[in-house]
Amino acid sequence: MSKIIAPRTPRGFRDFLPDTMLRRNYVTDSIRDVFHRFGFEPLDTPILELRETLFGKYGEDAEQLIFSAQHGRSAKDPLAMRYDLTVPLARVVGQYESRLSLPFKRYHIAPVFRGERPQRGRYREFWQCDADIVGVAGIAADAEIIMLMAQILENLGFPKFLIKINHRRLLTAIGDFSGVPGEQLPDLYRSVDKFDKIGAEGVRSELVERGIDRAAVGRMMALLQAQQPGLDSLDQIEEAIGSDDTGLADLRDLRQMLADGGIPPARYAFDFTMVRGLGYYTGPIFETVISEPHLGSITGGGRYDNLIGMFRRQSLPTTGTSFGLERIIDLMDELNLYPDHLGGTLVQALVTVFDEATRKASMRIADELRQAGINTEIYLEGRKLGRQFAYADRKGIPLVAVAGPDEIQRGVVKLRRLRDGQEAAVEIARAGERARALLEDR
Repeated sequence: MSKIIAPRTPRGFRDFLPDTMLRRNYVTDSIRDVFHRFGFEPLDTPILELRETLFGKYGEDAEQLIFSAQHGRSAKDPLAMRYDLTVPLARVVGQYESRLSLPFKRYHIAPVFRGERPQRGRYREFWQCDADIVGVAGIAADAEIIMLMAQILENLGFPKFLIKINHRRLLTAIGDFSGVPGEQLPDLYRSVDKFDKIGAEGVRSELVERGIDRAAVGRMMALLQAQQPGLDSLDQIEEAIGSDDTGLADLRDLRQMLADGGIPPARYAFDFTMVRGLGYYTGPIFETVISEPHLGSITGGGRYDNLIGMFRRQSLPTTGTSFGLERIIDLMDELNLYPDHLGGTLVQALVTVFDEATRKASMRIADELRQAGINTEIYLEGRKLGRQFAYADRKGIPLVAVAGPDEIQRGVVKLRRLRDGQEAAVEIARAGERARALLEDR
């Protein structure tokens, strides 16, 4: 006998059993519904991309996490597993531009892969739910993305969330004002991006270690730390550094559009320490945090007007957001945000089989229930009725249909609701109608 292989998944990868998948499907269906409501249309791309498609887009820290994919020693085109859904979108626009109408509003719900150190809320395979608008340069597109983010989180039932907003040009202006040389601005982005993780002193020390002048670091940190999230912070920053080509006008327009779109000020804040570490952002950037329990950001995105230009002669203005499904799921589990009717199974009714002689009638009953739109399972093995009821109870199936020889002779079926034992005998032809009533009476 061959050696038994111990069943296990690779670190950072997971299996999802049916009860977990029901919760995940509830979340993705809710997100997809809002995507549709805002006029976004679906897109899918391969898990594997050419290595040249992915590299040179994210920045040095991020690209260390990209999984390479080997497919033979003599392979001419090295492959890599997609790191996010944004670069594949840019490649699609460049490849199929003649078939796309601008503005192109697409959403993409799919897994991505990163060589992370596995920990709570952070996995090597995880799902993202992205929505992007390609071809609109105006700030109205960014406002729509933020309104989309707020609507999704409200629909999922999150009682408190904060969408943090910044502007990459504004961060650059703060660096220039503080005396950070242009060639060191990428170091500035990388370090300030860690503000929430290592704190102000950690950022200060890292910037000095990266070779940025200590006096410039001091001026910049004083400016960043002087700002408190809030709508008056734009006036404070303008008074310090001026307003020419800093992104402040964009943020003021954005604030007005969010007000016009019905987004209350408590749902968002301007935060000048929020960077978004990826190298392709060019304008407004945004991410969402939930303070309790704290699992980091659950959405992130922004404007990236130059990325598509890597795949076509002329770039196209683009903005978008990404929802981290895994962190949303973890938070919803912890906060118990799922609806009461979401159980551990999709099956709504179990049709028992009294014996083999009655199986044909049981199959007819199952068909009646399915025709009525009820998710129905028929018991497939020859077991005692008690075992079949126990199976339904263990799975959480709310309704059981029983038809023995006497019921079949009378052309009826007994429907029993397990939570309270309520029972009804109805004609087989009316089984679907009566079963629906029992299921809907909660």
